[in-house]
Amino acid sequence: MTNRLRIFTQHLPARRRSGLAAAPSAETLRLVLPFEQRQKARQRARLAAGLDVGIQLPRGTVLRGGDQLRALDGTVLEIVAAREPVSTVWCRDLRRLAQVAYHLGNRHVALEIGAGWVRYLADHVLDSMVAQLGLTVVHNDEPFEPESGAYGSHDHAHGHGHTH
Repeated sequence: MTNRLRIFTQHLPARRRSGLAAAPSAETLRLVLPFEQRQKARQRARLAAGLDVGIQLPRGTVLRGGDQLRALDGTVLEIVAAREPVSTVWCRDLRRLAQVAYHLGNRHVALEIGAGWVRYLADHVLDSMVAQLGLTVVHNDEPFEPESGAYGSHDHAHGHGHTH
């Protein structure tokens, strides 16, 4: 690979890529990005190896860990969700967990939701609010993959075989 800037314009979401083989490459290019940067459809970034790359995707595209981008020359770049400071709230009482999710969502906080937990980017004000609701906040560094939201960009079709 030469040192000229590679522009990646094709988004291959991980969950829709099953069965699609990436173009054979002598090396696997990987770009580690925090959530804030994975929301930017147009940006320039530098790989760990020092190679500059450009990303030009449709506005509203949110990159997820495991997604791939393809350049016009067939070069494939894998997106890696960076570990970043997050706050995780665990609770077996699903009603209380829903209450916390409601209060965080009411503040338009991006949330990652798992079985018995919610996670958001670390914020001491939000942590204090959660503590006032009687729950414990655990701080650690994890990849952050929040929900896309009801009106956000998503990869599934509407009205095609779905029953509501």
